[in-house]
Amino acid sequence: MVVPLTLALGSTPAAAAAACSAKAGPYQKQVERFLGRKADGKQSAADCRAVRAFQKTHGISPAAGYAGPLTWQVMNVMTQQKAAGKNPNKAGKCPTNKGRIACVDLTRQLSWIQDGRKLRFGPVPVRTGRNGDETRTGLKRIYWRNIDHVSSLYDVKMPYAQFFDGGQAFHSVTKSVWNPPGSAGCVNMRPSDAKTYWNMLRNGDDVYVYGRKPGT
Repeated sequence: MVVPLTLALGSTPAAAAAACSAKAGPYQKQVERFLGRKADGKQSAADCRAVRAFQKTHGISPAAGYAGPLTWQVMNVMTQQKAAGKNPNKAGKCPTNKGRIACVDLTRQLSWIQDGRKLRFGPVPVRTGRNGDETRTGLKRIYWRNIDHVSSLYDVKMPYAQFFDGGQAFHSVTKSVWNPPGSAGCVNMRPSDAKTYWNMLRNGDDVYVYGRKPGT
């Protein structure tokens, strides 16, 4: 489960959401360092505004400027994604004997397309299943594609949908791909990335999902 934020901002959630936290969070220094601010572990009004802006951008609630576990979790994933560079399969966890394959690393919330050992596209950040609706791991295969798909279950648009495991698919979203707690099982992508996947992949192409999403 995702660890809930602990705020001492008021007696109600509404009060917490309305106020900017004067309290330093347990990840204050790490969050300040990530944002390029002075990492002194002390909350200032400017610190709060910077943290709050990050939270609002990525849909972290409450967006109160508090450096709590969820905010740091999102930042930590971003840091791991950046560290992957252009060698996301350095550990060799995604098969290199399948030809063209789309890899999904749940731990780092990354996906890429490779052909053998050659990286063809990515890595790109993705948003996978939340706790209780995890994106299922293992070797899959794209079996159906619909560029203008609309979910019959959630009545939401799923552009560039490429299904690889039951109702789980790659598809485009307009919200931040770092928005917690995650999807209902699909691999959400930024529009440009989903479009590239659509152009590069075909029915029958392999998909390999591994790892474990933080917070699940």
